[in-house]
Amino acid sequence: MKEYDCVIVWLDYFNRVLTRSRGRRLGREVCIPDPTLENLAKAVEMAGFSVAETKEGARHPRRPYTKSGYVAVTKTAPKTRMLYRIAPKLARVTRAGKKK
Repeated sequence: MKEYDCVIVWLDYFNRVLTRSRGRRLGREVCIPDPTLENLAKAVEMAGFSVAETKEGARHPRRPYTKSGYVAVTKTAPKTRMLYRIAPKLARVTRAGKKK
């Protein structure tokens, strides 16, 4: 049964290395190379959304041969608007993790 109160946010949506036909949903200028699930969950929280579930190792339908992962986020806005609010936070979290 589908849950209509949650939005699935795949790691592949923010992966700069992927093409749009392989699952990237945003422009390359706002994406990062090889995001991690922990950073995505932190970015979702920083953007003001609540994480309902995380699943590591799930396979994105456009890339069934590669394990990825997703975060289920409680829906409060249209999905694309939510993705564009999460993207800069993900870049900030990733940069902060690399500086350590």
